[in-house]
Amino acid sequence: MADNKTRILLATILAPILWGSTYVVFTQTLPVEHPLLVGALRALPAGILLMLLGPGLPPRDKLLPLAIIGFANIGLFFGMLFLSASRLPGGLAATLGSMQPLLVAFLAWPLLLRRPRLGQVLAALAGTIGVGLLVIDDTVQLDAIGVAAALVGAASMATGTVLIERWGKVGTPLALAAWQLTLGGLLLLPVALMVEGLPPMPTVRNLAGLTYLVVIGTAFAYWLWVRGIATIGTGVAFLSLLSPLVATFLGAALLNEWFNAQQWLGIAIIFGSTVAGIMLSRRKPAEAAAPAQAATPNRLISQCNS
Repeated sequence: MADNKTRILLATILAPILWGSTYVVFTQTLPVEHPLLVGALRALPAGILLMLLGPGLPPRDKLLPLAIIGFANIGLFFGMLFLSASRLPGGLAATLGSMQPLLVAFLAWPLLLRRPRLGQVLAALAGTIGVGLLVIDDTVQLDAIGVAAALVGAASMATGTVLIERWGKVGTPLALAAWQLTLGGLLLLPVALMVEGLPPMPTVRNLAGLTYLVVIGTAFAYWLWVRGIATIGTGVAFLSLLSPLVATFLGAALLNEWFNAQQWLGIAIIFGSTVAGIMLSRRKPAEAAAPAQAATPNRLISQCNS
């Protein structure tokens, strides 16, 4: 069992590594003036693709919890992610988004009845500091809408991460990834069309970038992520710190730049806080059983866990 969890943990690391390419792909290949629509077109086709692989349509009696997870983890998060990426430098957006592990630690308290450990909180804070050291410089300019979008996005995905652990028995990891992507995309698409309208005719470059995001960066990556949460728990949120690290490496490679001492310190802190956060987030079996029972007091959640 331990070996299986280790294999799944190692596979889950691929998800934030792939997400690290999102900012570059979005800004270099897709229409940045349509961030909400890009988010919807990233989620919906990925969800449909995964449903075609086996899960099929979501069960009608589970639509409410699935829609909540889809809205938090996909619809709202994708919209805010691309909105912040269109208005902020990648470094600042990544730093604000790296607050997700800290938010997960505190959201697990009311939603899973699991108090955050001091070491877990310190590891999450250290991770955000590490990302800041890695990506922020004195040229960064603030944009109020972009900052708000990044913070809302981080809080939204943190909520979705906790809800996946709480309602994870709705289906298999493949099914849950498929259904949340589809429902999240369906919720975001009409909003995007009303706010932004139709984009111009896509180019070959647009289609190539979107195909990569849909198939590799979303369908495959989110299946790995959901499976990791279902098997290991919300501690996998600390792996999200690796996403800005990969994004920075990609940016440096494209610009043929070397890291300075501050950035190497940030990298060391990111790795240290990621390992510490995952280890501190692990629960003993006896500790896990009680919150799981106490966290499902009403009829709806009881149905979700059946």
